[in-house]
Amino acid sequence: MNRVLATALCEFRVAFRNRWVVIATAMMALFALVLAAAGAAPTGDIGVDRLSVVVASLTSLSVYLVPLLALLMSFDAVAGEVERGTLPLLLTYPVSRFQILLGKLLAHIAILGLATGLGYGLAALAAILADRGALAGLPSLWRLVWSSVLLGATFLGTGYALSALARRTSSAAGLAIGLWLVVVVLYDLALLALIVSDAGGPLTTRVLPVALLSNPADAFRIFNLSAAEAVAAAGGIGGAAAAIPLWQSAASILLWPAAALSLAWAAFRKVTP
Repeated sequence: MNRVLATALCEFRVAFRNRWVVIATAMMALFALVLAAAGAAPTGDIGVDRLSVVVASLTSLSVYLVPLLALLMSFDAVAGEVERGTLPLLLTYPVSRFQILLGKLLAHIAILGLATGLGYGLAALAAILADRGALAGLPSLWRLVWSSVLLGATFLGTGYALSALARRTSSAAGLAIGLWLVVVVLYDLALLALIVSDAGGPLTTRVLPVALLSNPADAFRIFNLSAAEAVAAAGGIGGAAAAIPLWQSAASILLWPAAALSLAWAAFRKVTP
């Protein structure tokens, strides 16, 4: 465990020197405050507290921004070591490849946790200062923070796998952006086309829930919007959240990080110095 922590500390220092900590935190804080200011307007119409409405808006932000930040931090985790020629030296240390990956993962998770905690905390503070009744939404906010970290861990592991398979940072960057577009953007567009073409038929009722749970971003969204106050603020996606049991979406977001890390380890084991 000491070796993992030493690797994580070294990786965190590198990320801090490269301004990733500042960039991630600033982006989260900026977007969260904007959404907190813009998303609190309809609270009187839907009958929920201000913070719950903000959480519904922040959930959509996390779906797009957290995977992107995770992939941008992880795409050169292995390919960068190969290109810089530091991988052979790294592998001479008394640390296994799995410990190297785990150390990088812990460092990057710490960055994402710091960014989401501070960013969403500022949004919560703004909502509470404007309306003391917003304190009722704190449990939903806490669930959003830790599930955002799990979502980030999923894409961190996937980014490591792409980095190990690509061997070059330019190729890994292209694969990472392509993965983000497919999983976060195009996947939902395909599901929307399925819903429209099926018109409430068996594909919508049977295939759609499975398809949503098979995508970590959609499972994350459904998990956070399954709370009654968030569903009320979410509009159309609330129907899907209400139709899928909470334990299924929770199981999906818990299993995806382990699956992604296993994939990264399998790809990293095949990388030769």
